[in-house]
Amino acid sequence: MDTEESKTQKEELEHLKEVKEPEDFEHPEPDARQPEAKAPAKGLQRVLPIVIVVLGILVAAMLIYGVAD
Repeated sequence: MDTEESKTQKEELEHLKEVKEPEDFEHPEPDARQPEAKAPAKGLQRVLPIVIVVLGILVAAMLIYGVAD
């Protein structure tokens, strides 16, 4: 039994146009059809650089403290 919905000819043509549309490497802005691509980074993308800096400071402090002994 086929559970996939059949498309009308108009929907099929729209799909083919979208698939065959070449990617625009000169203007990489998100399409109007992709509002999620315009959203700013949240969560891990914000916290990760802070965590890396803090870990770097801790490692540097441990190395300095270890060399001082």
